[in-house]
Amino acid sequence: MKRSRLDAPAHRNLIYVLPALTLYAVFVFLPILAALGLSFSDWNGISAPVWVGLGNYSNLFADSRFYLSLRNNAVLMLFYCLVPLTAGIVLAAVVWNLRQREQLALRTFFFLPYIMPTAVLGIIWAWLYNPAFGPINRILRGVGLGDLALPWLGDFTFVLPAVGVVASWYFFGFCMVIFLTGMQRIDPSLFDAARVDGASGRKVFFFVTLPLLLPEIRVVLLLTVIASIKSFDLIFTMTRGGPANATLVPNIYMYQLGFELNRFGYAAAVAIIGAVLIFTVNYLIHRFVRPAGEGRA
Repeated sequence: MKRSRLDAPAHRNLIYVLPALTLYAVFVFLPILAALGLSFSDWNGISAPVWVGLGNYSNLFADSRFYLSLRNNAVLMLFYCLVPLTAGIVLAAVVWNLRQREQLALRTFFFLPYIMPTAVLGIIWAWLYNPAFGPINRILRGVGLGDLALPWLGDFTFVLPAVGVVASWYFFGFCMVIFLTGMQRIDPSLFDAARVDGASGRKVFFFVTLPLLLPEIRVVLLLTVIASIKSFDLIFTMTRGGPANATLVPNIYMYQLGFELNRFGYAAAVAIIGAVLIFTVNYLIHRFVRPAGEGRA
């Protein structure tokens, strides 16, 4: 009897995934292990690393700048996650009720920012925010609101929200497209049954649409949380962590430690803590954001 390919030994099937596993090991897994080992040493990038054990981590947890970067990252997380998620759901609900051609046009228009590199967007928005010749302040002065024309990226109070607005603008179109895709898989008969029972449009949205979009909400939360904790290029091109560390986040701090102060071991410790934060938050999202009945016997 001729054996099928499905009956082949397991080690033979590994041949097909070996190239991908090799690339993953070389470019992802091994660098992670190298960073973990480096975080236990003191290294300036030139001389041999000196083993310090948990010294970098003990110094890190007593570092006020590190806690400041975490606080700034927590504020930015609102703009990276909650604002685009909320705006994406609302826009998806509005666009869903339009005709197919209008849906396609708006979906394309709102999704355009997401296809651009965030470093390029940072440069563009830094020009828009320019206090002397930026279009935002010129428009405010032109309509008689000159008192609101501020040095947006130089103001200690408004610089973090100014950067956050760009992040929200970048992600909300992506979130909207994800939620529109989720709405397409919902059985239309559920909406019809709710309307027959006398449910208003608001109740249909909150008690039918929103619960059925929990898988998409989880995906959006996972991706935006990871992006917020990994945030670097947008902030680097707009403020470089300034003014006076007002937009300092862990990845910017890691860059400063490694490539400006040559404290690569300490910078690696910051990177490891960032990775732990990503895994922790992702676990919490998987644990608590789930459709009813998922994961239960």
